[in-house]
Amino acid sequence: MKKILLTTLNSRYSHTAIALRYLYANMQELQSDTLIEEFTINENVQSIAERILAHQPEIIGISVYIWNATEVHQLIEILKKIAPQSRIVLGGPEAAHIPHRVDFSKADYIVQGEGDVAFYRLCRQIFDGTAPQERIISPVMANLKEIALPYDYYTDSDVANRYIYVEASRGCPFLCEFCLSAIDEKVRNFDIDVLLTEFEKLWQRGARNFKFIDRTFNLNMKFANAILDFFLAKEPPYFVHFEVIPDHFPDSLKARIAQFPAGALQLEVGIQTLDPKIAENINRPLRLEKIKENLSFLENETKAHMHVDLIVGLPGETLEGFGRNLNELSSITSCEIQIGILKHLSGTTMSRHDREFGMIYSDVPPYDILQNDLISFAEIQQMKRFARFWDLVYNSGNFTNTVDLLFKGTGVYEGFRDFSTWLFGETQSTWKISLDRLTQHIFDFLTKIKGLDKTDVITTMLLDITKNKGRKVPLFMRNVQNSTMPKKQPKANKRQIRLLD
Repeated sequence: MKKILLTTLNSRYSHTAIALRYLYANMQELQSDTLIEEFTINENVQSIAERILAHQPEIIGISVYIWNATEVHQLIEILKKIAPQSRIVLGGPEAAHIPHRVDFSKADYIVQGEGDVAFYRLCRQIFDGTAPQERIISPVMANLKEIALPYDYYTDSDVANRYIYVEASRGCPFLCEFCLSAIDEKVRNFDIDVLLTEFEKLWQRGARNFKFIDRTFNLNMKFANAILDFFLAKEPPYFVHFEVIPDHFPDSLKARIAQFPAGALQLEVGIQTLDPKIAENINRPLRLEKIKENLSFLENETKAHMHVDLIVGLPGETLEGFGRNLNELSSITSCEIQIGILKHLSGTTMSRHDREFGMIYSDVPPYDILQNDLISFAEIQQMKRFARFWDLVYNSGNFTNTVDLLFKGTGVYEGFRDFSTWLFGETQSTWKISLDRLTQHIFDFLTKIKGLDKTDVITTMLLDITKNKGRKVPLFMRNVQNSTMPKKQPKANKRQIRLLD
């Protein structure tokens, strides 16, 4: 039995909650009475409640995010019915911003902001009988040089099977209105020497998957270069993920990135829009020439795996404008392009655009845009399907050569828009489409709708299929091959030759 239980619902099993481990690391004398128990959003909420209450905790700390807010509401309802004496304390971005858009009214306390030390203090007060009357706890920012770090509290199972989340800094100097990081303008760095010591301990334990949650990893070159040097000194294989700003790649950074072997380095590059006017609307810095130069470098002179982001529904941007962005971006780089639908995250200032641009959002997570004055509800729905099919076809890497046929005679955006509209008409679904079935649909679209030659299409698609070892040629393709490909003439046997004579 534990007096304090720290929990959350991750979006999938491979993810880990660094926030819970920060809280645990800073529990001081209460640490021995504290337990971390993680779940996923795919688990039954009543089963989660059962496992939590089996420990008979007096305090339950729950980390709330956009992906688990609805499930956390359901969980609180059950916990309070079964164990009303337990104190429920919520933290995390979805709980921190008032008013709540999901009902968390049955929680006893809400910690706004960084809870590294504040959660311990609240637990201490509860046990001492001096619990605050105020439900909302608003702590000052944590001193990063004084808080205990969380990395010892990744278990051996975490190290062996899951991503290890780490951070070198907190905060972001930019004020992009769609992003929660804009709230914390001051960038604070951890002690780099202490941090590298922690990373070395993780490495020695076998950790090979490191995902940095810093919003602007490449902002401080001293820190960025020291961390890159740490990994460059290691023997592959390993995987390191960073989120980077696209217009800040000094030569020292480029030289290091170019040294990483294939499969070792992933960079998430936030673009969002290539339209200077739209970027200005949302306080997004946009140095286009630098961005293009850096993307070209990453594309042509490094082995880093990249994905870049574009957003549909930004205030003032039409679908045609988004299409121009996609066409231009795909001409610069062949990397993954993540197409996101604008969300109005709690705590951001996006609402200031609501009146001028007719912005209407869903009231339930993930608070995605439903329409605005330039894009109708039906068009937003179409773009959600566009984004899903784009992941299945363009970003999957399964159709690297074939996608060019989808764009033949059109732009990238126009060609894929036509295909995604047709595909949804055929399937009435964006999920549970097998790879073979998707391949058949692409073939049908190219040959029946675009009117391309079957032999040319099959030849191109075979290039994609045969490059992936173990992937079988679908039966329909073998049948098409047999009916359209020129067959070898059989050699005449001796009897046939004599008859011909």
